[in-house]
Amino acid sequence: MCGIFAYLNHLVPQKREDIVNILLKGLSRLEYRGYDSSGIAIDGDFNEQGKISTVLVKSRGKVAILREKCFASKELDMSDEFSCHVGIAHTRWATHGEPSDVNSHPHPSSPDCQFAVVHNGIITNYRELKEFLQSKGHVFLSETDTEIVAKLIQYFYDNDANRQMNFRELVEQVVNQLEGAFALVFKSIHFPNEAVAARRGSPLLVGIKSEKRLQGEGKKEIPVLIGSESIDEIWKDGKAPIGMSSTALPRTMSASGRLSSMTNLQLADSEDPTSVEYFLASDASAIIEHTKQVIYLEDNDVAHICLGEMTIHRIKKSGASSASREIKTLEMEMEQIMKGNFNTFMQKEIFEQPDSVVNTMRGRINFKNETVTLGGLKSELFTMRRCRRLIFIACGTSFHSALAARSFIEEMTEIPVGVELASDFMDRMTPIFRDDVCFFISQSGETADTLNTLRYCKARGALVVGITNTVGSTISRESHCGVHLNAGPEIGVASTKAYTSQIIALILFALMMAQDKISSSDRRKEVIRALAELPAKIEEVLKLDSVIQDLSETLYKERSLLVMGRGYQYATCVEGALKIKELTYMHSEGILSGELKHGPLAMIDENMPVIMVVIRDSTFTKSQNALEQVTARHGRPIVICTQDSVATLAKSAYKTIVIPQTVDCLQGILSIIPLQLLSYHLAVKKGLDVDCPRNLAKSVTVE
Repeated sequence: MCGIFAYLNHLVPQKREDIVNILLKGLSRLEYRGYDSSGIAIDGDFNEQGKISTVLVKSRGKVAILREKCFASKELDMSDEFSCHVGIAHTRWATHGEPSDVNSHPHPSSPDCQFAVVHNGIITNYRELKEFLQSKGHVFLSETDTEIVAKLIQYFYDNDANRQMNFRELVEQVVNQLEGAFALVFKSIHFPNEAVAARRGSPLLVGIKSEKRLQGEGKKEIPVLIGSESIDEIWKDGKAPIGMSSTALPRTMSASGRLSSMTNLQLADSEDPTSVEYFLASDASAIIEHTKQVIYLEDNDVAHICLGEMTIHRIKKSGASSASREIKTLEMEMEQIMKGNFNTFMQKEIFEQPDSVVNTMRGRINFKNETVTLGGLKSELFTMRRCRRLIFIACGTSFHSALAARSFIEEMTEIPVGVELASDFMDRMTPIFRDDVCFFISQSGETADTLNTLRYCKARGALVVGITNTVGSTISRESHCGVHLNAGPEIGVASTKAYTSQIIALILFALMMAQDKISSSDRRKEVIRALAELPAKIEEVLKLDSVIQDLSETLYKERSLLVMGRGYQYATCVEGALKIKELTYMHSEGILSGELKHGPLAMIDENMPVIMVVIRDSTFTKSQNALEQVTARHGRPIVICTQDSVATLAKSAYKTIVIPQTVDCLQGILSIIPLQLLSYHLAVKKGLDVDCPRNLAKSVTVE
């Protein structure tokens, strides 16, 4: 939800054209997160006070429109060159105020844009702050909650009569007043070539690129400064801030009497100037083409980049936070965030599933010995086997993956299993006990409702387990233990390969929990052998693409679509219906076939399209009965089934889609793919944006 990208070059000469292109390319990498407007803030010419001005370019609509406005702007000479420069950029997904140029980020603090800020998240106390600032004479132009952040830093600057606070301290003053979730990046004409970033509840990472070896890089971590602690104090231990060399000059004072980084000429004349570039972003996909060296900021971190140095501060000590931040190396490759030969990211990710499920299993299943080991959970296995109950908490598609695996987990563990929607869980303030084990499932690892529930359960003493696809995400850091999906970056807003990998991860958990049970030995071996065959069977399902495309021709004009099934296939139905809703904007409903007689049957007639998933398992006879009830009401069901059922079901089916047979607990992985393909082809047929459905965001970081 929304996207931040910022670029700071220190002693790395760049033309303004190159800077603008870097910022716009960063935004284009974040388009998948969902947005309706975008903007950038970069350096302009000197103003009347002799300070470099900030130029804002903002636009409703796609980044391509913003690009046109940037290169058409008469304020910007694209040939100008900067040895040091800070640019910030943003894609906005509207929460407060409709999409418009005025409501777009970055937001200025004043008509002459003394400060500019970009923001992801939501400020919950913005109304109170706005009333206060209006009482002090500040005039608001937008309807957003973010504008109060810009006005607030201007307020603190104007009231700092002795000019004692530096840029980072001003930002900390602002952060202390804010409630809610946010990631913020600031630039200012008063602090040229400096940037300050802060986060609480919304993801933000910093990429570092330099031809020289940076201080801190060898240790793979940099220290965190607490409160008023200074660089000199931490340097006593031989730990310099990242980017700082032993010959770095002390900061000089600007004309305003504040700490400044306007010392380019002095640095250039020093014996060992450090040229370095910093990239700040909401997501690693925007940084990977520039550098793989990144630092994930944690909640309540404030990162200050000045003179090519970066220091990370915390306003006060926190027991949950480490005293340093590790410099991590991104494992993803550039090719993973490119479409390749596919038309859209969603199409690419659907067809990546034979590989993504293998990557989720890789190193975790020994097919020869028929054993399963999840290294991230191994240390807590004793606790899990003796817990009161297992609770799986998630939202949307991740919630459906827990539904898909619930029955098998109950079968293998013989422990009560609950599956909860995170938002409802918190609304009920559900009782949690110390001997509960709570699993939190999220593709991004940043889902706000899921993260809030995690903290609620953790505070009550439950064992907290994270299942995410994003290394370094908040859920992965705040969990006691967990499983990384290894499915690779998922760019399309509508989740596909993460869903099937989540099911695999949960099945592996159940298999590991039952590893010592003799009574379930045969069942375990059956599932492990089926897992070995699964990638090839997914390939077979993907060969149905042209069949599904033909089917979409008959359905794309429909206004509603029902998807029915039961047992393991109920999760397939609700997830398939969600995909159709997300991508086509049609009404679509996943229905448990056992509930057909309790209301949904009233909707069935010759005009209501129905998809039924009828698999030969323990629910086959009951599902067959539901199919006959539909046809008795003149329904025209499209049946997803396996080859051994075609002859039995053909007389009742309007059309059949035949998929391979596998063990019951894995059948949902094969049966969901035709529905993923159908939703994709329906959206394409309707001329809709498949990767960025309207009103939706990939990473939902607000409640």
